[in-house]
Amino acid sequence: LLLCGCRKELCYDHDMHGLNVRVFVQPEWECVWERDHGMNWDDNWAEERFGCGYEDLCPDPATGIAAFVYDEDGSRTERHLSAEGGELPMSEGRKSILLHNDDTRFIVFSDMNSWASASATTRTRTRSTYSETHGDERTVNAPDMLYGEWIERYEAKPTEEPVTLPAKLQPLVYTYLIRYEFAQGLEHVALARGALSGMAESVYLQDGRTGDETATVLFEGELKEFGVEARVASFGAPGYTPDAPMQRSDNRYGLNLEVILGNGKLKSFEFDVTEQVAAQPRGGVITVAGLAVTDDEAGGDAGFEVEVDGWGPYEDIELPLD
Repeated sequence: LLLCGCRKELCYDHDMHGLNVRVFVQPEWECVWERDHGMNWDDNWAEERFGCGYEDLCPDPATGIAAFVYDEDGSRTERHLSAEGGELPMSEGRKSILLHNDDTRFIVFSDMNSWASASATTRTRTRSTYSETHGDERTVNAPDMLYGEWIERYEAKPTEEPVTLPAKLQPLVYTYLIRYEFAQGLEHVALARGALSGMAESVYLQDGRTGDETATVLFEGELKEFGVEARVASFGAPGYTPDAPMQRSDNRYGLNLEVILGNGKLKSFEFDVTEQVAAQPRGGVITVAGLAVTDDEAGGDAGFEVEVDGWGPYEDIELPLD
């Protein structure tokens, strides 16, 4: 009996004290909302103008991590870790590791079996008033905050002590602070919503480059003293590769604003913001000015009750009629 007890205890201790592959992911979250491409917003931020501090636009760290370990034979394993990291099981040998946060709602992941083609896009969203006049691009929800890290080569070896694997998860989604500045008639505006067209439809997780396909991001606006403001998440400009020299493209970017007036009427504004987005391919500030609603446009006997949600559903759904 004593011999059996000793043998059992040695078996329990074998995994803990023997040579095994034990890798602990130690994440670092880079919580930035834009990349500087010459605008120097970080140094030149005017808090009194924008009504918030530069740091106020920074995203929070995620709440969890999805980890994909790719083997040389083409197979892969998937594990989920906490935001603080943890042990990532893997076999011995050469690996490639892809990490991203797993707490998204609107992100759609594709081709995760291959690290080279693994990508993320966002869900389709419809708006009848916009689609009737802008039918060229798929209209989508703004993506959730997405972080990613790619470790191209990691040699997993058995060791007596756990090995720490540092991982810096960087943003794959950035924020545009959009400001519609009114010169006249803001008092007639009851509700507002907008659209930013020409933006990247997808991003590749392996290197953060954006796909060439474009989409229109739909969003809601918030009434401010100067007009309307929105904080819009996006993958950024299409066909963009991080750390590569910026090249001028033929991409065009459009900005739309729809407002419901107090009399229930809908008014739409259109702007070409190509120069502003091209100079800020991954987040920044977009401003359009001189918007106006005349007294004639705001006149009439009709009334719009904001509290009753006369704006309608944000996602228009066609219902079949019998």
